[in-house]
Amino acid sequence: MEKLITEDFWENVDGAIHNRYFYQIRVSNVPDEWDHQPTGGGDEAGLTFHFFWISSEHEVQLIKGHGDYLNRIFT
Repeated sequence: MEKLITEDFWENVDGAIHNRYFYQIRVSNVPDEWDHQPTGGGDEAGLTFHFFWISSEHEVQLIKGHGDYLNRIFT
């Protein structure tokens, strides 16, 4: 882990408040892309998450709140 970028609070559409932490990490020997299938059940049952690395904050468009601090990494 390189550093803590920030901590914030985010209100979900149902009114629930989430405390979020954003970290900058450095990794090596990892694939360019990979999939993850959660095993906890519930709303995530049957989902597959596809992960990949980006090299610019403008490379992808993320859902609301998920790219809030990318500008602090790509400076």
